[in-house]
Amino acid sequence: MKYVLIIGDGMSDDPVPELGGKTPLEYLELPYMGILSGSEAGSCQTVPEGVPAGSDTAILNIFGYDPRWSYTGRSVLEAAGVGVTLKPGEVSMRVNLCAVEEIGGKLIIHSHNGGNIEGDEAETLMNDLLADPSFIPAAEKAKLTVHVSRTFRHIGVFGGPVPEDAVFHTTEPHNVLEQDVGLYYPTGAMAEEITELMKVSYEVLKDHPVNRERIARGQLPANMIWPWGAGRAMLLDDFTQKYGVQGSVISAVPLVWGIAELAKLKHPHVEGATGDLDTNYQGKVDAAIAALKAGDDFVGVHVEAPDEMTHAGDLEKKLEAIRRLDKLVVKPLLEQLPELGDFRILMLSDHKTLMSTRTHDGKPVPFAIYDSRRPGQPSRLDESTAAKGVWVPEGRDIMARLLEK
Repeated sequence: MKYVLIIGDGMSDDPVPELGGKTPLEYLELPYMGILSGSEAGSCQTVPEGVPAGSDTAILNIFGYDPRWSYTGRSVLEAAGVGVTLKPGEVSMRVNLCAVEEIGGKLIIHSHNGGNIEGDEAETLMNDLLADPSFIPAAEKAKLTVHVSRTFRHIGVFGGPVPEDAVFHTTEPHNVLEQDVGLYYPTGAMAEEITELMKVSYEVLKDHPVNRERIARGQLPANMIWPWGAGRAMLLDDFTQKYGVQGSVISAVPLVWGIAELAKLKHPHVEGATGDLDTNYQGKVDAAIAALKAGDDFVGVHVEAPDEMTHAGDLEKKLEAIRRLDKLVVKPLLEQLPELGDFRILMLSDHKTLMSTRTHDGKPVPFAIYDSRRPGQPSRLDESTAAKGVWVPEGRDIMARLLEK
């Protein structure tokens, strides 16, 4: 038996007025997701009550690690995903490159991902910032080391030692788009140091040649860093020992790699997998099938694009991301998995991401579990259909439900 998890990050939503009061999943014709719904479908509470809604908490829960007990902060998962191990007394944070604009004496954040910056531009901006004489004193004061990536996502480690009882209060930048940055500077532990890092980064990056070129091309500049998601070292139970299956996780984002790393699951990187609408869908499917053919019992496939398109406030691109997920991921998996024998597929959104707010939401999401031995009649994988089906009140139980014999 082979087991496959497919996460369409943020694809679930509330009704959207532009879609006639339907959600994107209700509005679209998604025939292959419909096939998955033939065996079993319902709603799952992936984000426990009282826990912030995010991919970190929700995906931990989907993998069977209750975030009420296991979670110590988002950034430590991302750090683990890129091979950064925290030492005692250290605290990690995600460091985004964001796009802000000075309007009426205020800095307004337009993009949590610096206009989706990546590659040489992202790497150059961060490296030049870290080497700038005006930024170095602020970084030394905060004892900050940044592990640079080729995306808008970077990992910062505050060397400390940071007291165990220190409480950080930072804001997720994708939750405050088009708002005044000054209202969301950190409070709590190291607030002064982190705020200084943010302010100095803007002064350094606002006129950087890379950003001048981006503006000339009609793109947003990546002109401020935004540290958030403080975390300390996290331990997860070995997934194979927990469930009796070995496996791999295919994703484009360090957060998901980190969950896999801490759970002792393989997480091969797929060339061209970007976490955006143009991600390498075929490469992800090929990697999943290759892992199963090589002996894995379980593989997880995570697609970030629906979530990113929602944060960008682009409804058409969210719809297209979901269409591509159906056609370019679900369809080929359904076509190729029968060659490997019996299989089960769990598909769901990790959390809702709402077009109305461009932020995450912790309400239940639809799920489907397909069993090749009991395919049933195709239905729909959407919120209204799921509400009539099975109810899973604890997201931590959904993995065990997939892995039934």
